[in-house]
Amino acid sequence: MSRFLTDRVTDMAAVEDEVDQLVVAPEDEVDPLIVAPEDEVDQLVAAWRRERPDLDVEPMHVLSRVTRLARHLDLARKSAFTEHGLESWEFDVLTALRRSGDPYTLSPGRLLRETMVTSGTMTNRVDRLAAKGFVERLPDPADRRGVFVRLTRTGRTRVDAALEALLAQERTLLAGLTADQRYELSTLLRTVVAPFDRYNR
Repeated sequence: MSRFLTDRVTDMAAVEDEVDQLVVAPEDEVDPLIVAPEDEVDQLVAAWRRERPDLDVEPMHVLSRVTRLARHLDLARKSAFTEHGLESWEFDVLTALRRSGDPYTLSPGRLLRETMVTSGTMTNRVDRLAAKGFVERLPDPADRRGVFVRLTRTGRTRVDAALEALLAQERTLLAGLTADQRYELSTLLRTVVAPFDRYNR
């Protein structure tokens, strides 16, 4: 083979090596989260930057998305609870009792702290749940004027089914994230929320 042809073959091999290094993985192997597409929040922030260049609108990037996610979560909660004949406030009271553990009994005061409502509101809610057979009132053996609220078998069955439906909805909302991304997001949100939780204690 002539020197000219040998050099040409060598050059072509080098080019092929460079092309191989530039080849992009098949579409189904590309992580779509590497570059997220522009969304409505990006457009909103861009509009405010144009109209009010004197303001720092950076918080909108985070909190406007949190607001939108909260709307989707609210719809998911309503869907899960409606499927099992519960309202959101009923689920909140029943889950407070359920996660307290056997015998699934709490004082009205503890329920107030768990659900963050007023005493009058809690009394009304316990009345309505008792009428449905989801909870029952028991006398406090240490105080004849006091009572405890206990989750019934019917209430436990209902709230367990609603919780399973809610978790399925929540997994759908987070389906676009990897396990590591969910962990990172959870950690960041905890940092944001923690000061408010401490204030409300």
